[in-house]
Amino acid sequence: MITFEQVSVQYPDAAAPALAGVDLTIPEGELCLLVGPSGAGKSTLLGTVSGLVPHFTGGTLHGRVTVAGRDTRRHRPRDLADLVGTVGQDPGAQFVTDTVEEELAYGMESLGLAPAVMRRRVEETLDLLGLAELRNRPLAALSGGQRQRVAIGSVLTVHPRVLVLDEPTSALDPGAAEEVLAVVQRLVHDLGTTVLLAEHRLERVVQYADRILLLPGDGRPAQLGDPAEVLAQSPVRPPVVALGELAGWSPLPLSVRDARRRAAPLRERLAGAAVPPVAPATPAVPVARATRLTVRRGPIPAVRALTLTLHAGEITALMGRNGAGKSTLLGTLAGLHAPTAGTAVVAGLTPHRARPRDLVRQVALVPQDPRDLLAAETVAAECAAADQDAGARPGSCRALLARLAPGLADQAHPRDLSEGGRLTLALAVVLTGGPALLLLDEPTRGLDYAAKARLVAILTELAAAGTAILLATHDVELAAELTHRALVMADGELVADGPCAEVVTASPVYAPQVAKVLAPQPWLTVRQVAEGLAR
Repeated sequence: MITFEQVSVQYPDAAAPALAGVDLTIPEGELCLLVGPSGAGKSTLLGTVSGLVPHFTGGTLHGRVTVAGRDTRRHRPRDLADLVGTVGQDPGAQFVTDTVEEELAYGMESLGLAPAVMRRRVEETLDLLGLAELRNRPLAALSGGQRQRVAIGSVLTVHPRVLVLDEPTSALDPGAAEEVLAVVQRLVHDLGTTVLLAEHRLERVVQYADRILLLPGDGRPAQLGDPAEVLAQSPVRPPVVALGELAGWSPLPLSVRDARRRAAPLRERLAGAAVPPVAPATPAVPVARATRLTVRRGPIPAVRALTLTLHAGEITALMGRNGAGKSTLLGTLAGLHAPTAGTAVVAGLTPHRARPRDLVRQVALVPQDPRDLLAAETVAAECAAADQDAGARPGSCRALLARLAPGLADQAHPRDLSEGGRLTLALAVVLTGGPALLLLDEPTRGLDYAAKARLVAILTELAAAGTAILLATHDVELAAELTHRALVMADGELVADGPCAEVVTASPVYAPQVAKVLAPQPWLTVRQVAEGLAR
């Protein structure tokens, strides 16, 4: 179905090709998971299939990519629209209409299909994706999982034979992610659609893959094959696979179910061993406090009578489904929203009334879209401006960035960076000021496992130095590895608040993979298990 013949892609001014020597074939009717470290060329490879590379992104494409016999170098994206459907990391960015039904019909209108055909296909797609009750709903009123399903539906109505998905679950809570992945499985199994999917959170998707396409990013050629065999050679792997390697299991497990079937001997080896805790917090000094805080966003309260205290040196995970009010709470603590009732105080300041130059030294927010913080023309200029704004020694921001994202070019434009690259740059910018309270909204979106490990190290150091950190996240593995405390929000209210290990293990939704495999024992991460076995 999709054939790569000695494919390489070279962008202007880049020191090395984004892709080099890719030579393989992806069969029809399979789910192929694309994995590899950040910067390995995953988005570029997806772009060569849809025709966005080189027609939209520029660069030089060497070799040949064919999809059902069509050469994507000779066919522009519009010439492939009936064959290849593409859904990017931000589904809202591709919406062009106002309601669900209009969005599903738009692609067919562009191709000039007959009204009767369009009506039939819209109804079929509404039923296939479970969207019938939402047909007249404004797109702006949908949850993250609903938006992702609508984005997939908008390309399915033209009946593509290939579906290209770039990070389809990166912004979704665990429940919404399962909804989207169930739809993808149905397309593959029932309709014979060929799906090429790139995803950093491998723990969510690896068990569904028929094949894995690995881009190692270290000079080795691309590798396509059986998921367990390929992951054994991969520099990135989900926790359940890393646990299987640690335990010496062969073949490596791809799902929690597979691992649990073999975990009894491992549980016996770990019986009686003490679980190494996350570096202990010493919460003593309150940094931020919300008291019966209510915040309205439009007609509906997004935060309802919420009371919360955050302490210096404490790292807190804020979890909950999409639309629970997490981003609104972070924005209120950062001064972006005025409370409807109740109070919010950060380092003695009322955020929405404080002067920006006073507030920025006490609280920093990295939003879901880091582009909101980036205004300079180059990475170097962004770092220099951050040093100046924070009154920091020149080079401070660049040093932080080098730790978070080694190899990021000084002259690169922030808008040309990957999702992960923009996020790490925004993180470096806000961390330069050394705020008393750091607020992070989905801080691992677009980051691979190595980048997450670097982020964990830096946030741990900041907490040890006294910074209070509140991070809203759907990444349960990050919460288990990093945080001392976990909060769960639902409909604007706090429904859980306690030590992270207690909160996540009590929930089948928020429990990390290791906890599910080794339950009822209280292990959360592969690192903890390795330390337990070493003892």
